[in-house]
This record gives sequence, structure tokens and C-alpha cells, in this order.
Amino acid sequence: MRVSIIIPVLNEAPLIRRFLAHLRERAPGAEIIVVDGASIDGTDQLAAGLCDQLVRIDQASRALQMNAGASVASGDVFWFLHADSEVPGECLDEIRRIMADPAVSGGYFRIRLPSGVVYRLSDSFAHYAGFPLRMRCGDHGIFCRRSAFIDASGFPDVPIMEDVEFFRRLHRCGQVIHSNKRISASPRRYEAIGPTRLTFAYGLIATLYFFGVHPSALGPLYQQTCCAAKRRNPADPI
Repeated sequence: MRVSIIIPVLNEAPLIRRFLAHLRERAPGAEIIVVDGASIDGTDQLAAGLCDQLVRIDQASRALQMNAGASVASGDVFWFLHADSEVPGECLDEIRRIMADPAVSGGYFRIRLPSGVVYRLSDSFAHYAGFPLRMRCGDHGIFCRRSAFIDASGFPDVPIMEDVEFFRRLHRCGQVIHSNKRISASPRRYEAIGPTRLTFAYGLIATLYFFGVHPSALGPLYQQTCCAAKRRNPADPI
């Protein structure tokens, strides 16, 4: 069961080489595909020698980037990762263990944020509320069978919540199982925007989405939340 790891990137020059080296160590034998969304800081050149395939598209859209990566992947299982994460040891064995059951269409990992009350609340609430709401975001490292990805029609081209939409589609293809192993997620968005403010924004967006607000209407709300951090660093991929 070969695993193809698909990583959408945008202006990740400071960390891309370190991340890919870490991924090679933790996930030996996996096919690593980096999909660059028109970076302006040389991310694609830095990644070129450290991945199996480098795909470039002319716009920054995680949905389109992940779909482009899947279109060239050779694996039986697709694993979608963010470049600012740290995967657990023996992650491929864990994915193969979960996917050994033919009734399973995909799965995901728990996330670990840095210590702190707001982070713990955000982590725990997102995990347990996600079960009844059927909501998981891309930082959970969602993975799925190639056949399930095709049956789910890939990631929808929406400005936000493309990962949640895809996650819900996966449930229609079979069981979706979580691993108790944890992916360490970067706190950089929390640090740039403020832990309380960002946690509240995420909660508000998730609530509106649950009650039927379309992702196209939620995009401006997310951008407004992130605009302060954008002003500090226009190249930041928030």
C-alpha cells in the first residue's frame, strides 16, 4: 500500500527544506509531491531537490493545488499535509493499519498545539465537537484511498472550508477513522492574530458553516480576521 503525500505550499521558503527533510525521515518510502501556488519567495526552487514531484500552478488555491497533486500521484493512499506541521513517528504504519480495513475510506490524525489554556481548549473542543459535526480541517492530515478521492470528486474549489467539505464527502464513501497519534501543528497563525481572537474566529466560522452558510460567504470573514497578520507580512501564507 503505497502512500503519496501531497503538500500545497505558498511562500514557505523559511521552512520548506526543513519540513521535507523531516518528512523523509518520518515517512521513508512515501511519494512526496509538492504543489506550489505561484510563490514569490523561491519556495518551488528550494523544494525541487527534496521531493519526488514538484507541481506548479498559477494561483494560490489549496483545493486546486491538492487536486493537482492527486492527479499526478501514484500511490494507493493520498495523504494531504500542511508544510508547517510535524508528523508523528511510524506515521505510515499507522495509516496502513487504518486503511487495512476495506470498509474504511480514509482517516486523519489528532493535532497537538503548544501548551497553554487557549490552545488546549481549541484542540480539545475541535476534536470532540468534530465527531457530531463531521468537521475536520487540513491540519489534521486527512488521508484517503485513491478510489475514495475519485468518488468524492476531490476538493471543491471554494475560498474556505474545502477540507471540511471534502472530509464530509469521504464519509459517504466509507468509514473515516481517526488516529490517536498526533500531528504537531504550527502556532504561527495564533501568534500572528492572537490565540483568543483566532479561536473565536474559527468557532464562529465553523458555527455558521454548520448552519448552512456557504463557504463563499465565509471567505471574506476569514480574510478580515487575518488581515492584521497580512499587513505585518504580506507574503505570509495565512
